[in-house]
This record gives sequence, structure tokens and C-alpha cells, in this order.
Amino acid sequence: MLDILRHAAFRRLFLAQGVALVGTGLLTVALALLAYDLAGDQAGAVLGTALAIKMVVYVTLAPLVGATVPPGWRKPVLVALDVVRASVALLLPFVTEVWQVYLLIALLQSASAGFTPLFQSLVPEILPEERDYTRALSLSRLAYDLESLLSPALAAALLTVISFHGLFAGTSLGFLASAALVLAVRFPTARAPASGSPYARALRGMGIYLRTPSLRGLLSLNLCAAAGGAMVFVNTVVIVRGTLGGAEREVAVALGAFGGGSMAAALSLPWLLDRFEDRRVMMFAAGAMVTTLLCTTIAWFSLGGAISWWGLLPAWVALGMAYAGLVTPGGRLLRRAAPVADLPFLFAAQFSLSHACWLLAYPLAGFVGARVGMQGALTMLCLLAAAGGVAAWRLWPSTHATDSIGGDLR
Repeated sequence: MLDILRHAAFRRLFLAQGVALVGTGLLTVALALLAYDLAGDQAGAVLGTALAIKMVVYVTLAPLVGATVPPGWRKPVLVALDVVRASVALLLPFVTEVWQVYLLIALLQSASAGFTPLFQSLVPEILPEERDYTRALSLSRLAYDLESLLSPALAAALLTVISFHGLFAGTSLGFLASAALVLAVRFPTARAPASGSPYARALRGMGIYLRTPSLRGLLSLNLCAAAGGAMVFVNTVVIVRGTLGGAEREVAVALGAFGGGSMAAALSLPWLLDRFEDRRVMMFAAGAMVTTLLCTTIAWFSLGGAISWWGLLPAWVALGMAYAGLVTPGGRLLRRAAPVADLPFLFAAQFSLSHACWLLAYPLAGFVGARVGMQGALTMLCLLAAAGGVAAWRLWPSTHATDSIGGDLR
């Protein structure tokens, strides 16, 4: 899998992704601790709202950015968006009110809504061979997982010598390093802009997505992934600090368990995807996600909420493994569904529609957990994951397991 790093352009893009993700990982820990510092036991509701704002921005802005940025402008736009993210991160340590958190998160994520789909659409242009692209996807997923594993560990180490406010400076440095690496990448030759207005191009990406059976299944599986991910990202800090009586470093350890599970799955995916079709792998991951949430829900009810570390950490590892199996192969499905000229619009559509799933899952995890308790949040998210898995099974039949370019455009 590491052989793919011999491609110089991809290597620099991968490093840019890596350093930005380290910064994002520090932001995840710091934001959870900031929410607990401002809101106490209501931190889950604060995080749920902040992450819902992030999803609204992603859903509304990503398709427009993907459709309006000309191919020749991708590099300066990506660099500018990284600089914006770095600047906003430096302001977060100075907030004193919850509404200020919401405002700055909206600004930061507006930049991310433009950056991520543009960045993702470059990789299949740089690596046109599917075998190379599959390994690039797995390596990219591994980078996300290493961030989930190593950033909490790094945060735990840093928290022994600094307050959590200092983690925001690490976030800013990660974005600035990403901008510098993007500047060093030789981008593919700029294509002629696609015909039509930006609005028409954005709708074209959505149209290809929603008419392709495998991508309709992918959207449903994104809902399943969001259910498990939201439970971890929103409620870990509440469970660890409240139920388990842990400190800031223990929050980082619990988040690292999720990342470790995801990383283990990502390492095995190139081998699996060489031998089994994407649909089979992803549906198995959906079953694992639902089963893990169901078992955790039953255990929570049986123990009256008195969950232990030995119950939490294995569940979080299993959720991480299922999550990686659900989201990693998605790029392969997108690449097959459209010609290269349409990939930016298709990746923007995926970014927008998948985050609509998170827009549903994040508030559900936060507000139900705050008002009803973790058992209520687990129950609702288990049902949501099951609904996503069943919908994927019906919307993506095995006869359309591999949609070629253009998909089913009837």
C-alpha cells in the first residue's frame, strides 16, 4: 500500500492531508473540553449543536464551491481556505460564551466545506489506475485513523504541560503546514471548465449521484456510519468525564480506541477489496455497526448505565472498525460513476449529501443524550443505523454491485 507514495504529487497531497488532520484531531479534543468547560453536563448538547452547524454549512456550501471553482484556480483556492481555517482556529481559545463557539465553528467549517471536496476530487486525476486509487483511498483512510489514534494521544501528552486552550495553536499550525504542501504540488493540467452555469453543474453532480444505484446505497450507508460516529464524537466526553469520572487525558484515550479500530480495518481493506466486491464489504460493515450499537444499548440498560472501561473501549474499537468499512470504499464508487470532468461535482455532491446524514445524527446524539440519557441516545442511533443498512440493501441491489461510468442514468 505504501508503494503509492512513489507518486510525487500524491505524496505531497497525502502529507498535506496528514498534517491538517493532526491539527483537526487536536481541535476535536480541545473543542470537546471547551464545551465541557462552558456547559458542564450539557456539553453533549453544545457539541451536538456545534457539529450540526458544521453539517448545515457542509450541506449547503460544498456543491456550490465544487461547481464554481475553475480547474485552474484549485491550488490558490485550496491554499486560501487553509489559511482561513488556521486563522479561525487561533480565535477559539478566547471564547467565553457558547454562541461564540457556534459562530467560529461556522466560519471554520465554511472553509472546510470548500476545501475537502476539491481536495478529494484531485486524487483520481493524479492516480487514474483503479488499483492505485484503491490503495490511495485506503492510505487516506489510514491517515484519518492515525489522526483519530495519534492526535488524542498527542493531545493527552500535551495536556500534561499545557491547558487545552493551547491545542488550538496546534490546529492552526496543521492548517498552515497543509497550505505550504499544497503549494508544492504540481496539479494536473487544467481542464476546460464544464459547460453550464455553476448552479447547473452542481445539480448535475447531484443528478448523477441520485440516479446511480451504488451511490444511493452509499448515501444510506453514510447514514449508518453517521449513527455510530455521532455516538462516539458527541458523547465520549460526557461518558468519560461524567459516568466514568475520567479526566481530559482519558477522553483522548477513548477517542483513540475508536481511531485504533478504524485503522485496523483500513489496513485490511486493500486486501479485502481485491477479493470481494465493494457492496459485500460495505454491507458486512453495516451489519457490524448495527450489532455493536445494539449490544452496547443492551449492556447499558442491563447495567443501569454503570458501564466500565472494559465495556466502553471494546465497543469503541468495534465501532471504529465498522466505520472504516463503511466509508473507505466510497471513493471507488464515485470514481466509477462519472467521467473525470464531472468528478469535482460528484465529490461535492457526496460531501454534501453524506453530511446531511451527520446533520441528522449529531443533534440526535447530543440532545437525546442530554435530555433522556445515554440509553436513549444509543437506542435512537441504533435504530438510525439499522434504517440506513436496510435502505442500502434495497436501494443498491447486487445486480448493480459495480456501476460503470455514467451509472444508471435512465
